[in-house]
Amino acid sequence: MPYYVYVLRSLKDGNLYIGMTNNLSRRLYEHNLGYKGSTKSRAPFKLIYKEEYPDRKKSTC
Repeated sequence: MPYYVYVLRSLKDGNLYIGMTNNLSRRLYEHNLGYKGSTKSRAPFKLIYKEEYPDRKKSTC
């Protein structure tokens, strides 16, 4: 299963958030519903960049 490094822009304050996941659509959904504590007060978000990697180890290089 591939991993993604992604960048979100808060539509509330314009700040960026960088994260990593193996399910990008689910993670964006969670961020926008406020499930993630570090971004809860900054939702909603727009995905502005992503990179796909074959596994988690390669995505942290």
